[in-house]
Amino acid sequence: MNPLASSSPTYYNRAMQNNRLWIYRPGQPVSGRKYVLYWMQQAQRTKGNLALDWALTAAHSCQLPLVVAFALTPSFPGANARHYQFMFAGLADVEQALHKRKIPFVIRLGNPPDVIAELARDAALLVSDIGYLRIQRSWRKQVTQTIDCPFSAIETDVVIPVQLVSDKEEYAARTIRPKIHRHWKRFLEEPLQTPPENMPLKNPPASNIKLADGIGDLPIDHSIPPVSQFIGGQAAAQKQLAAFLRTGLNQYDTNRNDPANNLCSNMSPYLHFGQIAALDIAKQVLATNAPKEATESYLEELIVRRELSMNFVYFNTGYDAYEKAVPEWARKTLTKHARDKRATLYTRDELENGNTHDPYWNAAQMEMVQQGKMHNYMRMYWGKKVIEWSESPEEAFQTLIEMNDCYEIDGRDPNGYTGVSWCFGKHDRPWTERNIFGTVRYMAASGLQRKFKIQAYVDRILGPESQPSL
Repeated sequence: MNPLASSSPTYYNRAMQNNRLWIYRPGQPVSGRKYVLYWMQQAQRTKGNLALDWALTAAHSCQLPLVVAFALTPSFPGANARHYQFMFAGLADVEQALHKRKIPFVIRLGNPPDVIAELARDAALLVSDIGYLRIQRSWRKQVTQTIDCPFSAIETDVVIPVQLVSDKEEYAARTIRPKIHRHWKRFLEEPLQTPPENMPLKNPPASNIKLADGIGDLPIDHSIPPVSQFIGGQAAAQKQLAAFLRTGLNQYDTNRNDPANNLCSNMSPYLHFGQIAALDIAKQVLATNAPKEATESYLEELIVRRELSMNFVYFNTGYDAYEKAVPEWARKTLTKHARDKRATLYTRDELENGNTHDPYWNAAQMEMVQQGKMHNYMRMYWGKKVIEWSESPEEAFQTLIEMNDCYEIDGRDPNGYTGVSWCFGKHDRPWTERNIFGTVRYMAASGLQRKFKIQAYVDRILGPESQPSL
């Protein structure tokens, strides 16, 4: 039995009804403990954080103070100084916001399961948020096996809980869309409740790292530098969203794919680190006077497409491995054409440095390398060309995964893994058979030229007239 079932039935029933509550370790709060512990991991924010609200309610029900903990691991796969700098800015934002609410924020460097298990020794119960990647799920499993108090979590990273939408890996957006829309209205109209204030706590657990010291001395990969184009934190996320709602949303349905217009919302870095809630974004979008077509187009990307990626990584734990992530029909046709002659092959160094004959691809690569984020439409073209320029589809897949995870601020993310796999046929259908790609969808430079003023994109990224059109 969950500890809030009897002590806070309204909140408990609401969480259960909305399928947001995950119970890792049932039981009643352990008596004689000092606090309730909220393990902040995926949802690195205080606004719109349903897991934090749940934890505060649990602490109030137990008549105990709440402590928020963040375990900083220096060895998250693929992470580097670029990612940590963005995350540190967000955590500093969280620290300030929690301080105003008199909630202790403990940050410790170490293996997350070990850090949380140690802090949980003094916890009556443990509350967390939900992450869908293998490493995040592994952490929670390890914690469950090492603590002696109840452990619950609230799914706050998606608008509609993953397991409520489907009980299997979905084939495509067209198969998951009606399942999402079945619950759409209820969750978009979900009221946000104000949690109680926190009780004071004397002598809270100490941090072993100071955010003010920065990332300079962290034992992490410092070879990929931070970028100035994106500043981390929930305040920065809200500022970026406000700018998009003001200047970009009205045209989103008609111009979002044009790289020259740059009408992206740029929410993906903030969503990746949980610095803003998808539900919060959706509510703000719906509160505007934007045309219905623009609003529907954006919510399709934010909810249907994004939560299709969550479905993918949750039900397919091989999401970053070619043999598991790419559908069978696509692997068969790519294998059939694996020995087709490639007009051009590029080395990994040539690709990473944007040294190809294609100025559009080079611009996309340099946008990612230099700015930490690539235009959404160009990500698809970028991935397709690497397939064309690699000796095998397996090599191309690995190259794309590694470059996306390394340079994108929103790398190491369900959306990123889904996007790479899409280039190989995931969530797509067979097309007309052709060289190298077989029946996997192909994208050509001529398509960019026909649809967009693509040279304007090249000029914006690489400089005016730096490279002529193909």
